Amino acid sequence: MPIVHEFTIADDAKDTILAAMRHYLPDEPSWSAVRKLLQGRFVAIGGVLCIDEGRRLGQGEVVTVGDRQIPAPPTDKDVAVRYVDKELIIVEKPSGMVTLRRASDLCWSWTRKNQQPTLDECVPRLIGEHAAKKHNAERRDKSLPKLLSVHRIDRDSSGLLVFARTEEAQKKIIEQFAQHDAVRKYFALVPGTVAEQTVKSQFIRDRGDGLRGSTKDTTIGQEAITHFRTLRTIGDYSELECRLETGRTNQIRIHLAELGHPISGDIKYRSACGQPPIADNSKVHRMCLHAAELKFVHPTTKKLMDFATPWPVDMQRYLNRLQSDAK
Repeated sequence: MPIVHEFTIADDAKDTILAAMRHYLPDEPSWSAVRKLLQGRFVAIGGVLCIDEGRRLGQGEVVTVGDRQIPAPPTDKDVAVRYVDKELIIVEKPSGMVTLRRASDLCWSWTRKNQQPTLDECVPRLIGEHAAKKHNAERRDKSLPKLLSVHRIDRDSSGLLVFARTEEAQKKIIEQFAQHDAVRKYFALVPGTVAEQTVKSQFIRDRGDGLRGSTKDTTIGQEAITHFRTLRTIGDYSELECRLETGRTNQIRIHLAELGHPISGDIKYRSACGQPPIADNSKVHRMCLHAAELKFVHPTTKKLMDFATPWPVDMQRYLNRLQSDAK
């Protein structure tokens, strides 16, 4: 999104996005003018679309106002349910959707939440609708299935994710992830050529510039291990398979940025700490990271749950264009 205006919140007054836009934008625009920009999907906070007039801003948050509309938020129809039983649910998350609603936002009204629904809100509705159709009845929201988090996928990435439906199933699946018994593989598109390798580092919450990242001090932080191999070269870019051995927040994105090959479309992690950001010339419409394979043992039946999914259609079209341009 080409930026027309950008501003950073200087204090922690917790002004609403509309009030902040009136204060920071040139010539102090009217309430109706800033509301029109927000409702027209021209405003992002930290690179994330904002259409919520009640969104309050904290110190350090960056607001951008562009001259092109940001794509509309994904909804229930963009989520695919791949498997359901009494213990777990496996779904495909679209890019642009948050996995879980923040605890501080759980008190929001249904209308406010539904402006930008989260995955944990969409999935129960989809299952409820399926059950209602199966029994030729109306969906009963009070009896929608409860979902328990096992892991998350970044908002701008897409792909496979599992929810538990019981605390026992949740505990057993999380144990498989912690013991590295589960398999999680991602596709990523990056500039340049990446040699097959395993990256190990210690992750900390603040690497020195406010972002998560690696530290040279091996006595602190959490171990992060990612295995990379190149699937194919597309012109100046490489399509990678990234296998998680550990599952730290933003792990693949951070490791690739620190290698000097930040993921195309990633606006947050563009280089190692202290290094100038690497320009993104891909002109891609979303972050090129996709959870392509998920494999673990069912916590009750002990059956191997093995699921795979290709890049979404929009990304396949982009990669095809990139391949054509490279010829």
